[in-house]
Amino acid sequence: QVTCVEVVEAYVERIREVNPLINAVVKDRFEEALQEAQQVDKLLLEGPGDDYLEEKFPLLGVPITVKEAFSLYGMPNTSGLVNRRNVIATSDATVVSRLKQAGAIPLGVTNCSELCMWYESSNRVYGRTNNPYDLQRIVGGSSGGEGSVLAAACSVIGVGSDIGGSIRMPAFFNGVFGHKPTTGVVPNDGQFPNAHGVRTSFLCTGPMCRYAEDLEPVLRVMAGPGVNKLKLNEKVSLEKIKFHCMDHDGGSIFVSPVDKEILQAQKKVVEHLESDLGVQVQRVAIHKMKYSFQIWSAMMSSKDSEGQEAQRFTDLLGDHGKPVWPLWELMKWLVGMSSHTLPAIALGLTEKLVNLNLSGKAKLVSMGKSLQEEMEALLGPDGVLLYPSHPTIAPKHHSPICMPFNFAYTAIFNVLGLPVTQCPLGLGSEGLPLGIQLVAAAYNDHLTLAVARYLEKAFGGWVLPGKV
Repeated sequence: QVTCVEVVEAYVERIREVNPLINAVVKDRFEEALQEAQQVDKLLLEGPGDDYLEEKFPLLGVPITVKEAFSLYGMPNTSGLVNRRNVIATSDATVVSRLKQAGAIPLGVTNCSELCMWYESSNRVYGRTNNPYDLQRIVGGSSGGEGSVLAAACSVIGVGSDIGGSIRMPAFFNGVFGHKPTTGVVPNDGQFPNAHGVRTSFLCTGPMCRYAEDLEPVLRVMAGPGVNKLKLNEKVSLEKIKFHCMDHDGGSIFVSPVDKEILQAQKKVVEHLESDLGVQVQRVAIHKMKYSFQIWSAMMSSKDSEGQEAQRFTDLLGDHGKPVWPLWELMKWLVGMSSHTLPAIALGLTEKLVNLNLSGKAKLVSMGKSLQEEMEALLGPDGVLLYPSHPTIAPKHHSPICMPFNFAYTAIFNVLGLPVTQCPLGLGSEGLPLGIQLVAAAYNDHLTLAVARYLEKAFGGWVLPGKV
């Protein structure tokens, strides 16, 4: 009914309209995108038939955006690091290449936090990205530009990555869907920084989108041949899923208590599942979840099976130059002379502290391994856990520095290697998105995706900002 050129033009116009407010797209490729759209229209006109095209190009003509940390040919690839501001990608990251081969059309790259290691997307290269529901609120990180651009209806699909919640927090704060796949299925190649050593088991690349039904086709393309490890062709009977529910982490001293509105939204989900599907949602209290932040930190900085040390954040900040001295950077920051953000400097300082207590760290790593076994046993082949996405709704700008460990609610599932879908649940009393994490055992991504589609119908999914 509409041409691909018309679709791309509509999204380009929308970005031009709202990007001055949200600052999500940091570099566009509108001219190239329109040329690619013309090629698509030509192909459709002369093409060999819809069935063939649908099979060969499942995302033909679909406008997408890409987190700036991923290589997209001809686009910057700085990850918000000032001394990479002249780096331009000369190739495509594996997932970007797969999406393009499937027919998707990239519109540009979106903002992230400095080196993708903080949950506010702000840096000294591009500045700060704002939440479309309230410009005074954060978009989350590190895939925050993607969360914002999708929520503002400027793109159909987003490419995100997640080592501590970097897909799920932006998806939650911006009221869209995000999926962290089972570890090791979607390739992470072509992003900066990439994971090394033990962290290769924690970093995941995955899709973000406004509509739950889009997650699965995009995941199939991103995973390529690896998709065979997932059970996406299996039909899911929702009535046969064993649902479990946990309201909070058990009261960690490092993390804020969960907001009443988030608890209320989760309670409504439980009530709906029980009344509509006739299932019994089992309340669980997993004691070790209380130590989520400590377990994540210890496992992130542990050695891999070959004894290789995890890459130091201070080395990454230097990006192949001299490692950064966080204390010196802090002094410079206080007088406005540092090219780094305060969260990045703070992370460099805390990194040194983690390695001071080696025996305590070993205990936490072993606690993480036993929590993984406990979770896999609880969830089994047919279980889904309902768990808060974050203890608070989208905080105001800068406030994450006062509650730096709240990302533990998402981070714990990275070190456990479990698939998680973040699902929006409408807006709260302040007009900000609510949501929930859906967690399954490894390789059971099909269960969380099916529940997300079901909850979207029941609770309305994404809500256009400014509509209420």
